[in-house]
Amino acid sequence: MDLGLKNKVAVITGGSVGIGLAVAEGLAAEGADLVLVARGQDRVEAEAARIAETYGVTAMGVAADVATAAGVEAVVQAAEERFGGADILINNAGTGSNETIMDAPDDKWQAYWDLHVMAAVRLAKGIVPQMRRRGGGVILHNASICAAQPLWYEPIYNVTKSALMMFSKTLANEVVGDGIRVNCVNPGLVLTPDWIKTAKELTAETGGDWQAHLQGVADELAPIKRFASPEELAHFFVFLCSDKASYSVGSTYFVDGGMLKTL
Repeated sequence: MDLGLKNKVAVITGGSVGIGLAVAEGLAAEGADLVLVARGQDRVEAEAARIAETYGVTAMGVAADVATAAGVEAVVQAAEERFGGADILINNAGTGSNETIMDAPDDKWQAYWDLHVMAAVRLAKGIVPQMRRRGGGVILHNASICAAQPLWYEPIYNVTKSALMMFSKTLANEVVGDGIRVNCVNPGLVLTPDWIKTAKELTAETGGDWQAHLQGVADELAPIKRFASPEELAHFFVFLCSDKASYSVGSTYFVDGGMLKTL
């Protein structure tokens, strides 16, 4: 099936590991060129080079912190200077939190707001004009099931991801007339390096069976009884980027193995 992605240019934040990297490989397999964004220069450049060699596309790595205005500007300029702009924007950069509302300091709230919300706002303001010149585009926001079904131990993550979901809906209404489709994806349990790292830390003093720990999490939270692989989620992102999803505008899709308990 031709997804119509050959020679499209995709900007992917958090693109050097986990879900972002899987999405990058999925798009590259369809012939899209890439701007991979992450804070670590060596890793993002190495992954861009590997993908370019593997899939025969053009891929560049940009070391930038998209939680800052300067970092976003570096990404926008890189896409413009290398490719003349972008056709696809994947707002994927983010991380979990661990706190209580009563104990969390203001600066932690601000840091997550900048990473999960303002990065998406600023990137839209920078990339949408490029998409308009190029005749349209696709913007996808990687939020979380926690945007609608919060976990008790990460209130800041829950709140900022919920705000990202609403921003996605609002942006979709504003730019649909420009031929730009905006949607949001709310994943459930996805086996990223962060989950594995946390599981190893939590089981270090009790035998180190981190796989069993993660299976217990899946048994408790997901009716499918397992984590998704990043590649499984990436397939859905690639479809939403494609011409085959041409009537999908302003929606939020839960890809969660049945974890969501409401309609």
